[in-house]
Amino acid sequence: MILFIPSPSFNSFQLGPLTIRIYALCLIAGIVAAWVLGSRRWQARGGTAESFETILLWAIPIGVVGARIYHVLTHLGDYFGPGATGHWWAIWEGGIAIYGAVGFGALTAWIVARRRKVAFAALADSLAPAIAIGQAIGRWGNWFNQELYGWPTTLPWALQIDPEHRVPGYEQYATFHPTFLYESIWDLATAGLLLWADKRFRLGRGKVFALYIALYGFGRTFTESIRLDYSYDVFGPLRFNAAVAILICLVGIALLIWLLRNRPGREDVVEGVQPSVPGTDAGTEAEAEVAAKVDATPAPPADGTDETSAGPGTP
Repeated sequence: MILFIPSPSFNSFQLGPLTIRIYALCLIAGIVAAWVLGSRRWQARGGTAESFETILLWAIPIGVVGARIYHVLTHLGDYFGPGATGHWWAIWEGGIAIYGAVGFGALTAWIVARRRKVAFAALADSLAPAIAIGQAIGRWGNWFNQELYGWPTTLPWALQIDPEHRVPGYEQYATFHPTFLYESIWDLATAGLLLWADKRFRLGRGKVFALYIALYGFGRTFTESIRLDYSYDVFGPLRFNAAVAILICLVGIALLIWLLRNRPGREDVVEGVQPSVPGTDAGTEAEAEVAAKVDATPAPPADGTDETSAGPGTP
């Protein structure tokens, strides 16, 4: 008897007149988990819950929209090609991309953080392990939708896919690589490594986030290389998303090396800072401003007299 992981026989349920999608519940659970852990880490760094909530209430919805946009753009044939059956707006049917979520969400967070004088690099470091855990939870939505699986396999942990969900050309196979599970495990391992490295080396100024980018891109390169769902191949034998994953990994490594050389240590001040400019960082500017105010305070005369007590005509 061949061992395999069965796929759920349902991906939604009714709650009165509403249809509740399990995929959406997995995404919400991942967002909640990321929010809770990220908020705790941010406040431990000296940030306020108010700033964290304000930034994320902007970044999360725009990140979700960005995730859908990226997915649709890399799967145009599923929504606009001949015989397309997907609806580009129906996010509840599945189909979002973490690249778009992180990209759009990070850009939004950066803009809002600048307006609130929050050190964006410190915020990104606080969120990096939380994002990885959120991704690990959200990936289980793909299991319920029977999507994003890999090559056919008969390994004991192979994933059984119902005939109606099999990629065209692979209808004769019943079990496939559970890439959703591979990525979920990798995301949890990434989160654990980030938490350990941050505690062990007191990383700051964007280094935790850079390490997250490198690790996530590295793991995603392998899962993207064995997935069967359709996406455009524009880099020779490489799938588009696999090529993007390699690029993200290299950018993360390069950014981490640059930060280690040019931005040692971590921020002492994470809120009330001025927007950083080349050659400085936000935390240093805030500390310099405080020091300047102290230096500007008039010092008492060297002979110990009090100038303010001197009467009229005193030389």
